[in-house]
Amino acid sequence: MKFELPTPLGGTSNHFRRDFLDSVGNWDPHNVTEDADLGIRIARAGGRIAMVDSITWEEAPANLGPWIGQRSRWLKGWMQTYLVHMRRPRRLWSELGLRNFLAFQALMGGILLSSLFHPVFYALFAWELYSGNVFAIPATALERGFLVLAGFNMLAGYLSAMVLAIVAAVRIKRHSLIPFVALMPLYWMFVSWAAFRGLVQLVTAPFYWEKTPHAARHSR
Repeated sequence: MKFELPTPLGGTSNHFRRDFLDSVGNWDPHNVTEDADLGIRIARAGGRIAMVDSITWEEAPANLGPWIGQRSRWLKGWMQTYLVHMRRPRRLWSELGLRNFLAFQALMGGILLSSLFHPVFYALFAWELYSGNVFAIPATALERGFLVLAGFNMLAGYLSAMVLAIVAAVRIKRHSLIPFVALMPLYWMFVSWAAFRGLVQLVTAPFYWEKTPHAARHSR
């Protein structure tokens, strides 16, 4: 990869050197996203991960229930991965280096935090809207600065994710998917639902593997 940052692996189309895979301990049987954990362990061991310019077709769940179950497992596994590797932060920093340590925090920690706090943002916004404070001008320059920064972050975050989804749909010639980009904020709320569900399972059933049914449709 161009920046050679720590990369949580996906569950399909991975190819490894067997000797290096053995040297890092193979897959963790207790982690429900063992591929993501393995990607971080490869980075800690000084390994390199690269991407092949190809497409792997993986069927998504056709109904909301199985989709929530799948995302709950994924996010629970990312929580496991983050907590395991952060047990000794200084050692992680030493093995990854400062840049990759910060990238790990931004990617894994950022995704988990944003998934959990996204509905909190909507709740606070709804309260401000109800109380009539949404369009009120802050009293101090510092407050106005924070408001501008928060607005920029919100717009930049939403727009960048949506533009990326559009670019991906265009590149694989699936133009019919582009109108559904407008539903991404709703999609993210379902992701937050799965994140909270995964958090509860992390405490009550950390090793429970929620199976995802696949209908093996062929509609490419």
